[in-house]
Amino acid sequence: MKKVFILAHDLARKNALEFVKTAPDGYSVTIAAPTRNLEQNAKFHALCGDIAKSKLVWQGKSRTAEQWKVLLISGHSVVTKQGAEIVPGLEGEFVNIRESSATMSRQRISSLIEYSQAFLSANVGNEHEKN
Repeated sequence: MKKVFILAHDLARKNALEFVKTAPDGYSVTIAAPTRNLEQNAKFHALCGDIAKSKLVWQGKSRTAEQWKVLLISGHSVVTKQGAEIVPGLEGEFVNIRESSATMSRQRISSLIEYSQAFLSANVGNEHEKN
């Protein structure tokens, strides 16, 4: 059994406390900031799609929306001082171990959206190749 309480008012807090008091042994409790919402998710994926549709070239090729998603999240991690880690993959390829947009806080995804919009504005419409 899984219960989720959104701590938006006193009654929700009271209900959460009561559930914790009566929860069976071994259950766990997690208190966390809310993650991105559906509107933010849709906006970010639309930006990735817009960049892909623009046919902007990166490293000699046009990229898919999913590839732009990886590039934008990675770039955003670097510019916001979260860093990036490139490791050899299971088959000798290189892999960027990066944060997941699905687990980003609403504030973090808002920052990623702003970064993506700035990238789009600065790069789409330019005819030269980006490296």
